[in-house]
Amino acid sequence: MRILSADEMRATDRVTSEQYGVPPIDLMRRAGAAVARFVLREFSSAASVLVLCGRGNNGGDGFIAARELIAAGRQVHVLLLGDPAAIQGDAKIAFDEMGLTPVLIGEETDLDKPEVRELFENADLLLDAVVGTGFQPPLRGTAAALRDRVHALETPVVAVDLPSGWDADSREFAVEGAFRADAVVTFTAPKAAHVCGNLCGSVYAPIVVAPIGSPDAAIRSELNLTWTGASKVALDGPRQADSNKGIYGHVLLVGGARGKSGAPAMASLAALRAGAGLVTTAVAESILPQVAAITPELMTAALPEDSDGGFDLKRVDLDALLDKITVLAIGPGLGQSPSAEKLVLTLLDRVKIPLVLDADALNIVAKHPDKLDGRGRTIVLTPHPGEMGRLAGISTKDVQAKRETLAREFAAKHHVTLVLKGWRTLVAQPDGQIAVNTTGNPGMAKGGSGDILTGIVAALLAQHPRQVTEAVNAAVYLHGLAADFAVREQDERTLLATDTVAHLWRAYRFSPQDEAGFTWLAGLPQDTLDSLEVR
Repeated sequence: MRILSADEMRATDRVTSEQYGVPPIDLMRRAGAAVARFVLREFSSAASVLVLCGRGNNGGDGFIAARELIAAGRQVHVLLLGDPAAIQGDAKIAFDEMGLTPVLIGEETDLDKPEVRELFENADLLLDAVVGTGFQPPLRGTAAALRDRVHALETPVVAVDLPSGWDADSREFAVEGAFRADAVVTFTAPKAAHVCGNLCGSVYAPIVVAPIGSPDAAIRSELNLTWTGASKVALDGPRQADSNKGIYGHVLLVGGARGKSGAPAMASLAALRAGAGLVTTAVAESILPQVAAITPELMTAALPEDSDGGFDLKRVDLDALLDKITVLAIGPGLGQSPSAEKLVLTLLDRVKIPLVLDADALNIVAKHPDKLDGRGRTIVLTPHPGEMGRLAGISTKDVQAKRETLAREFAAKHHVTLVLKGWRTLVAQPDGQIAVNTTGNPGMAKGGSGDILTGIVAALLAQHPRQVTEAVNAAVYLHGLAADFAVREQDERTLLATDTVAHLWRAYRFSPQDEAGFTWLAGLPQDTLDSLEVR
């Protein structure tokens, strides 16, 4: 699933019509019908719907949605901003097909008329179809006044394409002056705002993409941005009937200095739950019993210690440790002692199997950037912004200010796959491609979450060694999605990293492409929520 700019979306619609013979009005009809279908499924109790329409194509989508909702038995009213005589093109066709006389809002004071106030008071749901992808902020006049009226209400709002006033090309977390929204239905492909912005003010609100007839060949983008969830779909499917553990790889996780048993234990548990055939964890011998206790399926190897509590590398048999290993993950709980540093650099020089670096391993590599070269092999780094700052030699603030550019340049320079964690985690590949992740929630802001991700990444690489891009993208997506399931059964403040592991099975079974044709970028369908014991 490519992420498009506003100009690229317009080009896609044009190519769909000119080269593939789909009339623009049919695209509009399908878009409006998709909005209505979403409302009927996800807001099924909304008996009265107030559709807020502008005079452009976004309003045209709203006119069609109104018609479809009326046909489905809903009570529908339409507020139209401006003079209907000014409606042109496909929007005029949609307006004529609506079969409903709108309430006209010609100036701001019209919003205070008793009959208009009554419409707002009686509505169970608002549809925002004022302006869409082609609009350049800010909102002005009656549109801004309507926005303020909507903000003063508690009635849920479904945005058609985008919350009106939000720039489709914006990468900002939040913008001033846009309509609020409780759900967003966009069409054909997401735009940058759909995957970067907090469009609904809640990470749990639905943001979905509806197909409306553009063939894949018509959807072209030079942004080099994709969506992680598409990789999960690509890797879906049952295991082969004659499976054995050897097919699904053997992960070795190296970490766990004295007194740091939690991180390697959690990463190991996650690797097992995520599907690796075998997992071995090599940790300091003094903490091996605690790590081994995480689950009986875990195999362990003791790393001898010296008198200072570091690793006694003279007594570590690396050949034996690495025998038959297919993926190596280094870092959780490792520490940054001189012996840990030597161990990381030795493994980085020696190992040619897929390598995942996290936590202390990243901080060690940051001191030796010349050692980081992924040419001819797979190296995956999973830094949070602070670790990324150390790797790049800049401040955390600077990392956050240019996340996309920095991730792309760093991955290309060092020939690595870079997972830059944070709001909308980015997965950057050496070829410049970036996948944006849209799952996850604030409950993950707790120690151990990164260790869980390390284990999931290693496990997916072990199972899909020839599909590195898809494996890492899917791992990031599944991690956030499992947390989204987990938090439904408790509170964000009480969520533990290991709670996420316990819900990986739900994440695996969830399909982001539902039977109605919607692709769920964020949020969970109502029927999925209804199946959970606690919401």
